[in-house]
Amino acid sequence: MSKRIISAGHICLDITPAFKGEKVANISNILQPGKLVEVGDAVVSTGGSVANTGLGMKLLGADVSLMGKLGLDSFGDMICKIISDYNVNESMIRAKDESTSYSVVVAIPGQDRIFLHNPGANHSFMAKDIPEDELNNSALFHFGYPPLMKSMYDNDGDELVMVMKKAKECGCATSMDLAAVDANSEAGKADWKRILARVIPYVDFFVPSVEELCFMIDRPRFEQWQAKAAGRDITEIIDLDNDIRPLAKQCMEMGAKVLLIKCGAPGLYYCSADENKLSEISDRLEMDVKNWADKEGFEKSFKPDAVISGTGAGDTSIAAFLVSMIEGEEIETCVKLAAATGACCVASYDAISGLKSLAELKAKIASGWEKIC
Repeated sequence: MSKRIISAGHICLDITPAFKGEKVANISNILQPGKLVEVGDAVVSTGGSVANTGLGMKLLGADVSLMGKLGLDSFGDMICKIISDYNVNESMIRAKDESTSYSVVVAIPGQDRIFLHNPGANHSFMAKDIPEDELNNSALFHFGYPPLMKSMYDNDGDELVMVMKKAKECGCATSMDLAAVDANSEAGKADWKRILARVIPYVDFFVPSVEELCFMIDRPRFEQWQAKAAGRDITEIIDLDNDIRPLAKQCMEMGAKVLLIKCGAPGLYYCSADENKLSEISDRLEMDVKNWADKEGFEKSFKPDAVISGTGAGDTSIAAFLVSMIEGEEIETCVKLAAATGACCVASYDAISGLKSLAELKAKIASGWEKIC
């Protein structure tokens, strides 16, 4: 059996207007009531974890199947057309009574992105929507953005647990990514610490961002970060020993086997459980458990050629991490390639057009690619 990867979960259409000019210190200088803001051409692309991570893995050489839920509408047609251009396997459900999810991505130079998002059909995605024959013929099941899917956080995550448990029972290794949510939304009010405590035992590779993770398992700490950052990027003010490692410890105590925490521009933190715990991961990966066990480190980001938009940088860095893992690389190399892919991604408006092959990344790293200090 080939080491096929399923990329499942949240999928949408991203519409990203191009903002002109230099970096902006204050977003209110651009976005004001009644003001006409002239922008450039819009980049229209697939978005969400299914497309960003899944197509990223495809471009990096993996055998990938995409799995999500769309409406029977024009946005859904556009997503299917874009996906078909990549000649990738797909198991998209088209629901006639639901709308296709979309996001308007406001990427103003010098500012973090703002997303105007409609979850659409993602809210009704269920474990029963995942074909068992696909799972039985795959080595890895990756599930992304459950916080943006109502069915996944209702009832303390019953459906999310069913999704990940089903994948494990069918013999797949599993990985899971999160997504940021509004604290005042229904998703933001869910008991995410309880949800994650229930689902993480069924997750082999847990790959959240540091902001998402902290919001969900240590809300007081997250609020302290917000106050200290005072509107700046939170990753500029957090500390490895006092902030990141305590969060990682909680995840490992919940049952995580391999943890990759995306920390924005500073880089990526990683750690892994002992050999006995890693031996629970599916044999379909043919993973060198001894080489992956008891590891910890922080990989600083590579200096990008340009910074245009962070859209999909985290998703595509995960793609590189998982694909290089599938190909038998050691954890340190996987994390290095993840950081390199993130640096390539931010040089484009969309998630995948700036990606390079793993071979190209290795060559660029070997040539002395400069790190962000």
